[in-house]
Amino acid sequence: MKRSVIIAAAIFAIASSTGAFAKAITDTIKSVDKKGDSITLMSGKVFKLPEKIEAERFKVGEKVRVNYSTTKAGRTTVSSIHPVM
Repeated sequence: MKRSVIIAAAIFAIASSTGAFAKAITDTIKSVDKKGDSITLMSGKVFKLPEKIEAERFKVGEKVRVNYSTTKAGRTTVSSIHPVM
């Protein structure tokens, strides 16, 4: 029991020390900026896509789930985007 608590505490400490917190949002795409490689969701959130994810893959009106992390400094990094049916 003590060992699992210690391991859990260590994992939490390591995860929180990186400064990035994983999040996800499911929403509909409001606009796609192909030149700027970004998408805007109906909620108003704008996500700049990394090089591995092309904006051309997505269409206005498509419902997606965006997995991203935000650093303590407020920088957002998208890790994946998947269509939701």
